[in-house]
This record gives sequence, structure tokens and C-alpha cells, in this order.
Amino acid sequence: MGELPVATTYAPEDHHHEMLATVIGDPQLAREYRIHSYGKTFNGFVAQLLPQEAQKLQGISLDCPSFNDMGYGPPPSTWKGKCMTGPNFTRCNNKVIGAKFFNLENGPVTNLSPADEDGHGTHTASTAAGVAVRGASLNGIGIGTAGGGVPRARIAVYKVCWSSMGCSDMDLLAAFDEAIADGVSVISVSLGGTPRTFFTDPTAIGSFHAIKRGIPTSCSAGNSGPSTMTVENVAPWILTVAASSTDRRFATLLSLADGTKALGMSINTFTPGRIMYPLISGELASNVSSDGYGNASACDSGSLSKEKVMGKIVYCLGTGNKDYVIKELNGAGTIVAVEDQPDYSTTTIIPGVHVDAFSAGKTIEHYINSTRNAQAVIQKTTSTRGPAPYIASFSSRGPQSITLNILKPDLSAPGVDILAGYSNLASLTGDPIDNRRNVFNILSGTSMACPHAAAAVAYVKSFHPDWSPAAIKSALMTTATPMRIKDETAELGSGSGQINPVRALNPGLVYNISMNSYIAFLCKEGYNSSGIGILIGTKDFNCSGVDSPQGTDGINYPSMHVQIVPSNASISATFYRTVTNVGFGSSTYRAKVIAPEGLSVEVVPDTLMFGGLYQELSFKVELRGPPMPEETRILSASLEWNDFKHSVRSPIVVYKPIM
Repeated sequence: MGELPVATTYAPEDHHHEMLATVIGDPQLAREYRIHSYGKTFNGFVAQLLPQEAQKLQGISLDCPSFNDMGYGPPPSTWKGKCMTGPNFTRCNNKVIGAKFFNLENGPVTNLSPADEDGHGTHTASTAAGVAVRGASLNGIGIGTAGGGVPRARIAVYKVCWSSMGCSDMDLLAAFDEAIADGVSVISVSLGGTPRTFFTDPTAIGSFHAIKRGIPTSCSAGNSGPSTMTVENVAPWILTVAASSTDRRFATLLSLADGTKALGMSINTFTPGRIMYPLISGELASNVSSDGYGNASACDSGSLSKEKVMGKIVYCLGTGNKDYVIKELNGAGTIVAVEDQPDYSTTTIIPGVHVDAFSAGKTIEHYINSTRNAQAVIQKTTSTRGPAPYIASFSSRGPQSITLNILKPDLSAPGVDILAGYSNLASLTGDPIDNRRNVFNILSGTSMACPHAAAAVAYVKSFHPDWSPAAIKSALMTTATPMRIKDETAELGSGSGQINPVRALNPGLVYNISMNSYIAFLCKEGYNSSGIGILIGTKDFNCSGVDSPQGTDGINYPSMHVQIVPSNASISATFYRTVTNVGFGSSTYRAKVIAPEGLSVEVVPDTLMFGGLYQELSFKVELRGPPMPEETRILSASLEWNDFKHSVRSPIVVYKPIM
């Protein structure tokens, strides 16, 4: 039962008939099964359905409160998109104004529909632009007001991924093509893959056509950290987003019967049904008939005795989620002792918690082995404060492998333990044996960071509609907050730092990049003239007629990066940059450089005097230094232009590959 749409042309009975016809598959039977439509003061209907037919109606009417369109008028006149329907999705509204799906290969898809069957799309869309919802939580965890970065923005969804076949290049390109034609303002792409050359990468191609029309694209950096050279979506016209923490973390309390308490990490939605449960270790619960199959201490599948596990909390060593194994054996819960405590929480399918193996783990193990009646209880997860921001361990790192001297990711945004909308068609863990459903869920990943950045792009664009995608990207990068660096590889994973959308509204200076500059860059990178000509729609294009860009990277990027090849070579790089004054009419900026020992950074000139708005001035940055020591892989510096009212910061990263 929801609000009636604002549109005066809305006919409740017709819409309800369409919904039922989609589920039942027979328009005539749909009319017979519908008992009554409510449509005078609220929207709903009652019908005679089989249980499986009623199940198909869940989510079907955009039930997630993040997409409530109360107070919204009809879509803007510039909107050209459509609302495709199908199983579990029969309409849009004035908040979600467009929905399309793509399956150009005619793959084996059960339900051809824009419906979100795994929760990922709902979560990312609501993160970007969901309306503010008071009292939002995951079964009481993380309760508060949940809202997207730009809660008043409209949403259009384009489904290109299917659980049975993944995401195809042709579908992704089709989605870009449709979104651009439909009139979207910002594109958010929470997916990726192994980096490819730009002319074979559908995201690079699609986003290039988007920026030609002034539409910025935000993409996730990937979840393959902390390994280096794992960053995805690396085209220079894309805003590549890493995942960072917020100051809220989710912790789970474990209590032992001897009074010992330990705080671990997980998303445990279960409230204990009794005070204490029997506690056993995987080692003691070993299945003697398993013939050595699997590691019982690590609670590997097949290594434990169902009789010994049933009704007990099981203590396991190692990594990963063991709750699935214990659930199959009718266990009451899991405690997993890990050597490297994760910096994000995962939802367990039964009561569960991850604890530090060297502190809490040793205490728990000693307790189990020193008493005949070990007992414990795992409490429901609660919110606590935590350090922030820092780059998540899973967030992919640079350097990239396609354009070696462009630093990627560009910046970071919140992507750890994010509470946002979720689909009723998916269980909380995505596992079919999990029967829990909720309109909100807590997820982590660069998929969650990407829509945060897309929202920031939309926010800046709403104040500066005449700025190019490159100018908006520059504003976000140069005003970002430098990150808390936990390890060396985080230097290659944080880019310019954590986004600060409010500061980005008034960056002072921007590094703009024109289409001609992108084309010259592609020529410099060795892409052939015919391929570039096809991309830009010029038949007789020839790179020989393009002025070759100067400098190590050949593009006016807000960050500066060089890979030292061969690794024993001296440091030598020159970057040519041009900044546009978007601050005050008359202003003077002075360069401030912070550099480590072994790296010389010279800025020429080191003072920029602007006489008016939108004036452009150029400078160069020269990096010099001896060969880097054998044990050193990264040298990190920064350049800041300052007029005492604006701070325009660019990271400078020198990387020595391992040979």
C-alpha cells in the first residue's frame, strides 16, 4: 500500500491489472483474480494468488523506501528515457524515471526484467540518490537516517549483468548508448574487469562518448587489493574511485562463560535466544571418519562431525567465512580467529564473528581446552566509532598497466560497511538458503564507493552546470583530504585522497582537459589514426596532423605519476600543466612542494598571477633524483597551489616496479 503517483493520468485499476498479468501470465485470469483496487487516497489492490505468485510481487512496486517519489513532479521535459517492464518489475515512478535491461546475446536468463535480483543495483542506486529515510537499519543495526548523496536527483537504471551469464561488452555498450541518448546527467558504473586497451574496453569507449556530450562517468576501482597493479577502469576521462572507511564500524561482542569478553567484527543480525551456548573448537569437533579430508581446526567442509557440532558455537582457525559449513551441520554459531583482522564486516548466515587470532583467539582457545563445559554467546552487532578515513584492504591498487604514467585510482570515497537500500528479491547474504529479507543492507566494496563519488559529481555539477567533466573531476581531486596511509601500497590506492564535495564547489583552480587534448593523448599513447577517427567520427583523421603533447604523461591531469623503467634508472620526469582560475578575479597563487629525501621537485614558475576569472596559466614540474634504493618502491610528494583562501593539491607519486 503506497502513495498514489502524482501523475493525473495514472489509472490504478489498469496498472494493477498489468502487474497481475505479468505475474500470472494471462491477462484474462488477471482480471478474474483481482478482487479490488484501492486508488482514491492510497495505492494498492487485493487479489487471489498462489504463494509463488504472491512472492513474485515483492519489490515489484519499488518497495524500497529509498525510491519513494512523494513530492516529486513528473520527469523533466528533457528526459527521453523509457520504463521497460518484466517479471518483478512493472512500473517506474517519479523518482526512478527510467529502467532498461539488455541481453543482446539472448543468453539463458530466467526473468527478462530490470528487476534487481541480487540487491547490488538497489544498493548502489540508493547510495547515489536515494531519498532520506528516517529509522533505516539492517534489523536494528546501524539505525539512523539513510539518504543518497544527492537525494533529490532522479534515477534511471540500466541492467547489464545477469547471475547466469555475467556482464557482456555488447550489453554494457548498449547501456551507455541508451543512457546518453536518454539524457542522463551523470553515469555511475559499479562494475569492472581486467584492464584492456581503450579501444577494446566497453567502459572506456562508452564513457568517452559520454564526456563528448558533457556527461561525467564514475567507475569502481576494483576489489583486488591490497595487491598492486590491480586497479580497473583506468581511462583518463573516467573518475576511478577507491574504497575508504567512514568513522562508523560494526562490531560484535563475544562473551565466554568465565566472564571474558572479546570484540570482533561481523554483521550479525541474530539476537541470542538464550544466555549461553556450548562452545567447541573445530579441532575437538573433528570427524574421525573423514580420513584426513580437510583441516578440522580451520572448520573445512567435510572435516567436522555433525554430532559434535550440532547446537554448539564452533571456534575455527584460518580465514574466510565458516558459517556456511557450521550451518550445514546445525551448529549454533561460529567464531573465526584470523591473523589479519579484516577492516570491513560481512553478514553471517548464522551468528558469527571474526576475532584477532593473536589476542582474543589465544584466550578463547585456552578457555576451550581448560574446561569441560565451555560456553559462549555471540551478541547482535552494534555500531562503534573507528579510525577514518583509510583505504580498505580490498580496494584495488595501482600502478595501472595501460597508461603507465597516469595515477589511478583518482580518489577515494566511502566504501566500507555502507548501509543503503536493498532488494526484497535477494537474501541478505545472497545465499538461497538464507531466508532473511530487508529493504536495507550493509555492504562493502568499491561498488559502494563509486556511487558516492557519482553523487559528489552531480552535486558539483548542480552548482557549476557549465563545467566540463574534467573540470568537475579536477575540483574533486584537488580538494580531496589526504588519506591515512596504513601501508606502502595504500599510496597506490588512495589517489588524491577522500572526496570532500563541499570544498570542491570552490576549488580555486581546475585542471581542464579538452576533447582535442584527449585525442592528442591517444595519439601519443600509440593508438592508430583510423581507430581514433572512428571513435571521434572523423573519416580522414590522422595523428600526424596533431601537435604531440609534451611531458612524461602528455595530458593535463590533476595528479602526477611516473614509473621508473628500468628500475635502476635515475628519476627524470617533466609534467606540463595548465590551470584555469575559477576562484577570484584577481589572485596570486604560490607553489608549495613537499618531497621526500632523494626526490627533487622543481615548479617553474612557482608563482601564478591571475588577472581575471577563467584565465589560464601554465607551469611545469620537473622531478629529478638518483636511482631509488633497492628496498624503496614508492616516493610520495605533493604540489599545492595556495592563495591563502584556496588550497589546490596534486599528489606526486614515483613508482619503481619489481623486476
